Amino acid sequence: MTQRASETITLPVHEPLRPPPEDWLLAYAAIMPITAGALSLFVLPDWSATLLPLTLVWAGAIVTFLSGVRRGVSFRMPDGAHLSQLAMMMWLFLAGIGSILLTGAGRFGLATALLLLAYLSLAVLDPIAARREEVPNYFAGLRPMQMGLAVVSLMVVGLRVGGWI
Repeated sequence: MTQRASETITLPVHEPLRPPPEDWLLAYAAIMPITAGALSLFVLPDWSATLLPLTLVWAGAIVTFLSGVRRGVSFRMPDGAHLSQLAMMMWLFLAGIGSILLTGAGRFGLATALLLLAYLSLAVLDPIAARREEVPNYFAGLRPMQMGLAVVSLMVVGLRVGGWI
């Protein structure tokens, strides 16, 4: 279906190559509870029964939130959402919700493994998406470090959980 000229608008986009300070701060603030939760499992082992599920639910909520970010960005694509954007959005949504459900079922190892895959995919695929102009340019530099912190934190959680399955 072709669109008539009156049905579209053109928006000039000026994106920074580095994250603005508030975006950098918010990006890492979202990951810090995962890191704090992972470390607290070793520092406060008596609280593990409470801290482990809270850490995993937070990590799953962030992944689910990031699926919405991916979908929101796709609305601004000139020719509509790309299949890769929709696929990443669905993967992140299902991984986030799945990890929360697995945590609720007491399957902490599986939840941790699923979250590791989700955060690893963001670390690897968001820089590629930035080069393809599917996400903000600064994701190329931000996501590997931000998601790398989440991955290391979740690996610490995995050590505490022990059995991954």
